[in-house]
Amino acid sequence: MKKIVIIGGVAAGASCAARLRRLDETAQIILLERGEYISYANCGLPYHVGDVIKSRDALLVTKSEMMRHRFHIDVRTKNEVTSINRDQKTVTVTNLKDHTAYEESYDTLVIATGSSPLRPKIPGIESDKIMTLWTVPDADKIRDMIHNQGAKSAVVVGGGFIGLEMAENLHHAGLKVSIAEAMDQVMAPLDPEMAVLLHNTIRENGIDLNLSDGVASFEEKNDQVQVKLNSGKVLTADLVLLSIGVRPNSQLAKDAGLSLSEQGGIIVDEHMRTSDSSIYAAGDVTVIKDVVSGKPIMIPLAGPANKQGRIVADNIAGLDAVYEGTQGSSVAQVFDLTAASTGSNEKTLIRRGMVRGKDYESILITQNSHAGYYPGAMPLFLKLLFTPDGKKIFGAQIVGTDGVDKRIDTIGVTLRLGGGIKELKNLELAYAPPYSLAKDPVNMAGFVGENLVNGLVRFADYKEPDTDKEAVLLDVREEAELLGYEIPGAVNIPLGQLRNRLNELDSQKHYIVFCAIGVRAYNAARILAQNGFEQVKIYPAGVRFYRQLHPESETFSGKKPADELNAKQNNGVSAQTPDAKSVMSNTRINSQKLNIDCSGLQCPGPIMEVFNTMKTMKEGDELEVTASDPGFAKDIISWCRRTGNTLVSNEKQGTSYVAVIRKGTQAGKEIPNPASNCFSAPSDLNGTLVQDTPQGKTIIVFDGDMDKVLASFVIANGALAMGRPVTMFFTFWGLTALRKSEKVPVKKSFVEKMFGMMLPRGAKKLKLSKMNMAGMGTAMMKKIMNDKNIDSLEALMKKAMDNGVKIIACSMSMDVMGIRKEELIDGVEVGGVGTYLGDAEESNVNLFI
Repeated sequence: MKKIVIIGGVAAGASCAARLRRLDETAQIILLERGEYISYANCGLPYHVGDVIKSRDALLVTKSEMMRHRFHIDVRTKNEVTSINRDQKTVTVTNLKDHTAYEESYDTLVIATGSSPLRPKIPGIESDKIMTLWTVPDADKIRDMIHNQGAKSAVVVGGGFIGLEMAENLHHAGLKVSIAEAMDQVMAPLDPEMAVLLHNTIRENGIDLNLSDGVASFEEKNDQVQVKLNSGKVLTADLVLLSIGVRPNSQLAKDAGLSLSEQGGIIVDEHMRTSDSSIYAAGDVTVIKDVVSGKPIMIPLAGPANKQGRIVADNIAGLDAVYEGTQGSSVAQVFDLTAASTGSNEKTLIRRGMVRGKDYESILITQNSHAGYYPGAMPLFLKLLFTPDGKKIFGAQIVGTDGVDKRIDTIGVTLRLGGGIKELKNLELAYAPPYSLAKDPVNMAGFVGENLVNGLVRFADYKEPDTDKEAVLLDVREEAELLGYEIPGAVNIPLGQLRNRLNELDSQKHYIVFCAIGVRAYNAARILAQNGFEQVKIYPAGVRFYRQLHPESETFSGKKPADELNAKQNNGVSAQTPDAKSVMSNTRINSQKLNIDCSGLQCPGPIMEVFNTMKTMKEGDELEVTASDPGFAKDIISWCRRTGNTLVSNEKQGTSYVAVIRKGTQAGKEIPNPASNCFSAPSDLNGTLVQDTPQGKTIIVFDGDMDKVLASFVIANGALAMGRPVTMFFTFWGLTALRKSEKVPVKKSFVEKMFGMMLPRGAKKLKLSKMNMAGMGTAMMKKIMNDKNIDSLEALMKKAMDNGVKIIACSMSMDVMGIRKEELIDGVEVGGVGTYLGDAEESNVNLFI
């Protein structure tokens, strides 16, 4: 009869014991565990702290009594192995209940001692208020601090899996929570740009996130702990949770002379056998093979540990089982988001000396979790790394709200089986509108990867718009989408207009193309590539992703409407003063409330529906919008600010985002909106007043060339369409565009008359600044514009003036050039620099043309 002694009774140890009994009914199996419990769900401990898992017993997967009676295993808790005597094939054990020691012999020994949380030698770390979470008693102690000792605040040191899960659950328990992370990101398995998605949601949920700022010291003061960071910042809390990594519990193996890696893990072969043929090891304490690189690695995850314990049992029972390695698949919940990864991330590939474009390729896409027309579709961001020929997958990361786990598992299986881009593309996955799309995000990753491999598309690096100052940012979204979010400095040509407006772009320049999620950008890139544009890249995952990396000052907080909240202060005056209330009340007399349901509409659907509906509404009417797209919650804030409408409320209701928008006047400074003919003060997301920022546009037209004047009016009309007041100040040569085409009899000096004869008389007489060719170029330009139904300069000028663009002729320049007011077209104001500067102060864009 074989005698097997197993040291450690949690994941790997308990799994090994149960499997071994199923394979060998006659074996004597002894399970030694220094703690009080075996086979408990340590991954569930954070959720017990936060009361999500209310029952403590639910965490005890297999109790000692069950293991004894069901599997006939000699389970000894509170029994710590203090040494391994390989020559005698015995272990020395201390019974922690009565502190007696004894020897236990073995035929085969299994080391499953796991790992322990790191407690580095930081000054002050010995405080009882500084804890770790690794065992059931750890969870009991933290819960006691919260429920019995009245802890109200916590600092979590470390932004890994347990750190983030604890931050969230401490927040759920009602504590004020701060995170201190020495790295520049949380969740190390993710690449930096993917981690930013988590940073945003962590901060939006009220957590104080401190990155690139490790702990310098701890100090107990006034019954609290002061956590001093390397930056000098001090965080004060009732309790501190350390979550800065783990170390393998390999001291027993080291003392016994077993082979260890530099990191301290026990080296095992593919059968999980150590350097001693009678001793196996499994779980966090071991060094195993990385499936992607083939190199040794330590990954403390429950899944691999359980599998390794099973494989050890198989080999002890004579079944010749092999552990083929791990790819480190993991998933974690971070508030409303799910973050998952499998295989290697890009940071790891770079550390191995690999170069993007030469040794690996990377794509990043945005897709919905299921069909966009079915309610509840949520975006997910998927990053895929693979060989340049697409035949091997290195790894993947996904961050989203719904359906993340099944997508990462699908890619993980494909990676494990040696598949590549072709296999992802060809996978046949279950589809119904509530669950997926006809082209699942996994398939889409394959399609996009194939396009990259075949040279049909190139992707910009996510930082490229900020680092490449020569690149032209081309936004092919519709103009209405820009009201929700506008990329600074980008050129906007909607996709449907791109073919007819290629002449506005220089084919020799480098372009980075944007749309909402990347699909229209790909279509635009193909149009450009087939029209002689050789330097075209697509921004990965579109504006949705770019915006996550460039967060605006206004953020969605999911709060209730303004009238259900306490009044907020604005510039020292409450928004709920009697005057403010009376004005708001007056604007709502005889008003109506409309409702539109945009659930299931993919971006930019909801904001476009709002845009079109608001055009039909009266001043004071309210519009309640329900959307499933989380991006809408932020878009509507910007849209209201930019269009001069009032955001009354903006909150999350279940899985939907509900906003109420009022069209019309609110208390405070009135801002004219030429596009909608309404007035409103900007508001924060709860409808309370905030200080308005200038939204006007001013343009100085100095040049009198046809193409430059044309450009100025195109910009003016575009700004007007977005609801911006526009002032155009014409000076010197620009004045010629404002002259009447017919001669006007006015009294002038001889020099003034001669000057007037040399100046072009009106817009029809203006010439191109380049390629005029004695008028041939100008004539050709006008013909092309006519053939393509592009408004002439004269038509653009009339449209601008009819819609409210203020046009000012510089009085000083008129005097210098001998131009009289009677010679100017109707509707032009004559004014000085002071008039122009007054409008410029109310503007946030000023152009000189």
